[in-house]
Amino acid sequence: MIEVSNLVYEYPTKRALDGITLSVRPQTITALVGPNGAGKTTLMRCMAALEPPYEGEVRIAGLNTRHHPRAIHAQLGYLPDFFGLYDMLSVQRGLYFAARAHGLDHAAATKSTMTAAELVGLSDRLNVIAAELSRGLRQRLAIGQAIVHAPKVLLLDEPASGLDPKARRDLSRLLVTLKKHGMTLVVSSHILSELEDYSDEMIILDDGQVVGGGAMKLRQDERPLLRVQLASARSDLGGFLAAQTGVELVESDTFFALFRFQGNAQARVRLVRRIVAEGFDVLSIGDAPRQLEETYFLETANRAKKPPAKGPR
Repeated sequence: MIEVSNLVYEYPTKRALDGITLSVRPQTITALVGPNGAGKTTLMRCMAALEPPYEGEVRIAGLNTRHHPRAIHAQLGYLPDFFGLYDMLSVQRGLYFAARAHGLDHAAATKSTMTAAELVGLSDRLNVIAAELSRGLRQRLAIGQAIVHAPKVLLLDEPASGLDPKARRDLSRLLVTLKKHGMTLVVSSHILSELEDYSDEMIILDDGQVVGGGAMKLRQDERPLLRVQLASARSDLGGFLAAQTGVELVESDTFFALFRFQGNAQARVRLVRRIVAEGFDVLSIGDAPRQLEETYFLETANRAKKPPAKGPR
């Protein structure tokens, strides 16, 4: 759905994107993460056909952003970090205005307004003006305006910024719903634990480059990943776990083991009892660290160990 090839973008004093190549699969949610100044917003603006690249190209649904920006805007929704709303327009009028701005005629805009309002959960607030909405509901309205023309791709830059925990949870559910309706989403955020809840893949940017070479799959296995830690060494820990029903050993040494487990809560209780009954000095057992956070810190640490590239940039 999104193809980026050798993308370079420069500001007067800095190369913001340095030869980026990546792909985003259709109908997925891709987390775009990285430190401040890594180039995330610049990459999104290039994807949205708002900034022409210095070199390379971006293709959205086969269309080149440099050659077909208007056609891409018809298939793409973009919500920047700092978005604006017409505070004195009602929810319905704001959505209708956005639909007409995307070129929909009156009948299509009216229908799309109601569809978007339902998708973002604002059908019961159609006559409320934007200024009276909470921060979370304003965010929903902004997303509604970005999708009112039924785009194939949705780009969201820091959509959870400033939201309370409930609003963040509601946002996560909304993004999953949009994916189920066939959209491809790219979401930039600093809140890694939140991205874990709905992202299929992760792209790490650092200093204008993609860490790890491309998108990393996050949801390859729905079985819970568990970790057992021992207080004293046992060389047979991995072998014992691998022989248990429902266990797939991922990694182990004499003090810990990482494994996936297929079974309900009672089966998990029975497994814990068997481990203790076997005489292992169990220090802790539970869910392993969240995969997105673990992958992010591992990849960025590996990048930090590598020597810097030589020669001019």
